Amino acid sequence: MDLDPAGMKPVLNRLRRAQGQLTAVIRMIEEGKDCTSVVTQLAAVSSALDRAGFAIIADTLEKCVKQDEPELDRAQLEKLFLSLA
Repeated sequence: MDLDPAGMKPVLNRLRRAQGQLTAVIRMIEEGKDCTSVVTQLAAVSSALDRAGFAIIADTLEKCVKQDEPELDRAQLEKLFLSLA
């Protein structure tokens, strides 16, 4: 199933924001910032990536239900979803 670029705009925005956060984390480490701040920002990046992944899966599930796509069964969807955990 192909992703709709127009429908993925919020996901792309979230991923770009995560990319900026990750760049900031790298800079913080290079500058020797305290570990609490680094870990806090790293957790924010991880959370943003998780939310992007969940949004993609939700979109995929919705399309599968609407289109009744037989080649993507429940076990495959569950495996995809759990790959983010």
